[in-house]
Amino acid sequence: MASNNPTPVDTEKAENGLPQDNDRCPIEEVALVVPETDDPTLPVMTFRSWFLGITSCVILIFLNTFFTFRTQPLTISAILMQIAVLPIGKFMAATLPTKEYNFIGWRFTLNPGPFNMKEHVIITIFANCGVSTGGGDAYSIGAITIMKAYYKQSLSFLLALLIVLSTQIIGYGWAGILRRYLVDPVEMWWPSNLAQVSLFRALHEKENKSKGFTRMQFFLIAMGLSFLYYALPGYLMTVLTFFSWICYAWPHNITAQQIGSGYHGLGIGAFTLDWAGISAYHGSPLVAPWASIVNVGVGFIMFIYIILPICYWKYNTFDARKFPIFSNQLFTRSGHKYDTTKILTKDYDLNIDAYNKYGKLYLSPLFALSIGSGFARFTATLTHVALFHGKDILRQSKSAIGNAKLDVHGRLMKAYKTVPEWWFQILLFGSMAVSIIMALVWKTDVQLPWWGMIFAFALAFVVTLPIGVIQATTNQQPGYDIIAQFMIGYILPGKPIANLLFKIYGRISTVHALSFLSDLKLGHYMKIPPRCMYTAQLVGTLVAGVVNLSVAWWMLDSIKDICMDDKAHHDSPWTCPKYRVTFDASVIWGLIGPRRLFGPGGLYRNLVWLFLIGAVLPVPVWVFSKIYPDKKWIPLINIPVISYGFAGMPPATPTNIASWLLTGMIFNYFVFRFHKRWWQKYNYILSAALDAGTAFMGVLIFFALQNAGHNLKWWGTELDHCPLATCPTAPGIMVDGCPVF
Repeated sequence: MASNNPTPVDTEKAENGLPQDNDRCPIEEVALVVPETDDPTLPVMTFRSWFLGITSCVILIFLNTFFTFRTQPLTISAILMQIAVLPIGKFMAATLPTKEYNFIGWRFTLNPGPFNMKEHVIITIFANCGVSTGGGDAYSIGAITIMKAYYKQSLSFLLALLIVLSTQIIGYGWAGILRRYLVDPVEMWWPSNLAQVSLFRALHEKENKSKGFTRMQFFLIAMGLSFLYYALPGYLMTVLTFFSWICYAWPHNITAQQIGSGYHGLGIGAFTLDWAGISAYHGSPLVAPWASIVNVGVGFIMFIYIILPICYWKYNTFDARKFPIFSNQLFTRSGHKYDTTKILTKDYDLNIDAYNKYGKLYLSPLFALSIGSGFARFTATLTHVALFHGKDILRQSKSAIGNAKLDVHGRLMKAYKTVPEWWFQILLFGSMAVSIIMALVWKTDVQLPWWGMIFAFALAFVVTLPIGVIQATTNQQPGYDIIAQFMIGYILPGKPIANLLFKIYGRISTVHALSFLSDLKLGHYMKIPPRCMYTAQLVGTLVAGVVNLSVAWWMLDSIKDICMDDKAHHDSPWTCPKYRVTFDASVIWGLIGPRRLFGPGGLYRNLVWLFLIGAVLPVPVWVFSKIYPDKKWIPLINIPVISYGFAGMPPATPTNIASWLLTGMIFNYFVFRFHKRWWQKYNYILSAALDAGTAFMGVLIFFALQNAGHNLKWWGTELDHCPLATCPTAPGIMVDGCPVF
């Protein structure tokens, strides 16, 4: 099995692939890290690539699906397999026969020579499918979990498989169509890929011995230290994940604990010494551009330290003091948890009489404001991209990318055959057709009518490009989950399953598309033939989708009381916090519906004004950038990313985000500015090493200790020593374990 036979590299502009000064990438971080040469003769789709790639994909999707149900979820990145396959690949290169075989005129060999970097990259592309499908967030498998575990719905495995695969393949179709806008342009540099590029170079390139460690030595040392250290926050002393010293200073003061708790409060003074906690929700801070970190920081400080305290303590906005200041739970007027089973019919619709009798639904103040920030973020993203990138997008549409500016990487990639767009269109429109047929055949289970599916596709078409522009330039992905559910909630109130499925077709297909686009940019940087990328991503997606659903289905059927998070199960390792938030959202937007909460007479109706505010805020920034073109910092003000400083909470906590900001400031401002040589050589290597060491120890701890029931119980393993942080402060509200005012 050999790679595509490329045409020779164009050497008219640069001999031996070496760039001229005007040929280099203008993005400084890319120019410092990404190799500017290529060897088109290296084999890519070898037997080793297929075997190790599919094996890596299966292992990662199994682990990520398994860990996402845990009370303390762990996302294992592709870096783990990226490191693990290197010695195996070299062993296969040393032992497999080199004989060439002939099968019906098709000539191939199991061992085309030394294990090379391009094989390693394509294996990692396979592995990334096992992360984007089963890791991070509650994607399409989340909808299946909600339907089975929370709504106790009986659905067939075939229907579930169609849901999982169709959302991912639709995403892949969007990715192929948007390549010309989000992969080919020089300005779309996808910062998170630079960590993997650095690691590939450290693992494969020979360095001249000079002062200090080689990148490989540094990586191994940092990974070993990270591996050993994670035994502390991961098992022996989990209090290091959220250390809230204010709660020790004022153990009986509710306000102090609300301010200081790292897990249930504002996290002022709290910190985490756990890399998993730092990188859990916004990714590694070491790979985020400094401008992006500043924007997130501005939004975070403004919301958490100014707006939220004013709303809670000064104005008691939304009856805030009846509830915890920070919680992902749903509440009744009396401050108790909302029991959704009391307002459900047997067909999973809203029982209006029962709802009127039981009472309205309330949110914690931070949860409510987080939803409001989502309103602003959606419209701000559309306005920002239209103003700052609209001309470029229109120009690239008219020129069909043929006359687009090319740097050295784009020019070198011209040596390979491109993937025809109709290859992607077949996947896109084929999976859309399957989705519509599914809505017609399984009407009761799906609840979403065929026209709802088409509406979801239209929404994804509108927003994937602007959100992709933001992510490709800032490493932040402004979500619009709330908007998708808000829209369909108004159109189809009382239909929670329809709301869930509209979200995954209108929003999660975009998440998958952006993951695929990021991998396409990685292939662009590493000079992987586009048709090899297409094959690896498509096969990896299909394999990952089947394994993802199979593992989740097995766990949902075999683990008793999985995803239950009441007092009877508070010690359970299977409380599914990420899926709990997804379920809450289906109740808010699907079951009860936005009209009752945000419409006329609704308690949260004023939050809807944030749609308009978000649309307007980028305009003055754009105007000032035109009036003062010499002020280069003005265009760096990014309103969608500022609003992203409040995103993901809950389940993210203020301590997660504050620690992310501090770490990013240290490395991408101080180190980048004052120790640039160190940053260039080691920064992304350190990020990869921290991810890998934490992941290896996390897997070891679970299977060697926690899975066998060897759990420690002492002061240092209590996650948060702030029991009063969840207490309400309104007079007369009685909650177990809390004083009554």
